[in-house]
Amino acid sequence: MESTPPRPSAYARFWPLDHRSVFLNHGSFGACPVYILDKQAKYRQQLESQPVRFFVREMEELLNQSRTEVARFVNASPDDLVFVQNATAGVNTVFQSLKFKPGDEILYTSHIYGACERLLEFIADQTGAKLVKAEYGFPIDSHDVILNAILEKVTSHTRIALVDHITSATALIHPVQIIVKELEKRGIDTLVDGAHSLGSIPLDLKETGAAYYTANCHKWLCSPKSVAILHVRRDKQNGMVPVVISHAGHKAEPFAERFFWPGTIDPTAALCVTDSLRYMPTLVRGGWPVIMKRNHDLCLEAREMICNALEIPKPCPDSMIASMAAFPLPGSSTEMQTDYKSISQLQENLFSKYNIEVPVWNCASPPFRIIRISVQLYNSMDQYRYFTAALTEALNE
Repeated sequence: MESTPPRPSAYARFWPLDHRSVFLNHGSFGACPVYILDKQAKYRQQLESQPVRFFVREMEELLNQSRTEVARFVNASPDDLVFVQNATAGVNTVFQSLKFKPGDEILYTSHIYGACERLLEFIADQTGAKLVKAEYGFPIDSHDVILNAILEKVTSHTRIALVDHITSATALIHPVQIIVKELEKRGIDTLVDGAHSLGSIPLDLKETGAAYYTANCHKWLCSPKSVAILHVRRDKQNGMVPVVISHAGHKAEPFAERFFWPGTIDPTAALCVTDSLRYMPTLVRGGWPVIMKRNHDLCLEAREMICNALEIPKPCPDSMIASMAAFPLPGSSTEMQTDYKSISQLQENLFSKYNIEVPVWNCASPPFRIIRISVQLYNSMDQYRYFTAALTEALNE
């Protein structure tokens, strides 16, 4: 195969990424365009040039403008939406605000993000609540498998369900609107972990209807790191408090006031959300709908090529794919990861030998490995061709 990594797309000039690397892992931490980083630097200069003026006289209005902008993007009221550090912080906020008692059941799925599962274990240890896992495999045939697996685990003790909108490791879009409605019929609230949704798929929070919804801005929205949204439905805001209680207190009204002042922080990532929402659509004629479609279509094209090379069927229908795709690798794994800091030897080999950055995970039941690609504007089809050849070569070795 070619030893020189291929060029990224023409859009790559807008990102500061090291373009000698074939960066196919936007899904893990995102990547912020140069323009947005420059805007953040200007906000920081505004802050540091006169900190009292900024924090006391200017910050609240700037944050409210940013909340209003992102609320409009997701069809929600800014009164029901606040900024948190990341989606994991959003999930923590909800579960640490709710009051559980022994015997309450918390329903979640076998595709949960690892950090969120650790949180649920903590809540169960602290309160005596029972964790109930809806199991379904990968590959998967349809959305119905997910819905049925969740509903089969519902009991009269089910208090809340935590459901991913797009899963991390397996990159599956979940039918959250249907799940929310079916659970609502049974008197059960849903918290949707939308870590990968914002900027990747169209998002309408009024239509989704979940009691709680959290989503990262630093991934597909391409804002700087350390900003996400948490949306709490109006009837669920009583008792919902930030993880850090500060000057406003835990009973402040309106709801967003409780989250405004967590202490001295760097709020510039949240201020840049407005800039990301306005800047990204200028890169592509047609704006956000075209960006999402472009990334989705390229993901499907790359996925088909990779499946053909690996001689495996598509692991899920096209309708369950957004801007990421995951693949079960042939053969079982003997290199099981032990914690979140571990890096698979295959992932390390692809990076050290081919300068390709993709995540590789091990699933324990049954033992097999998953590899995942992501697609953002800066990626090109040539990069996925190069990756396919490198992966095939690495697996053969």
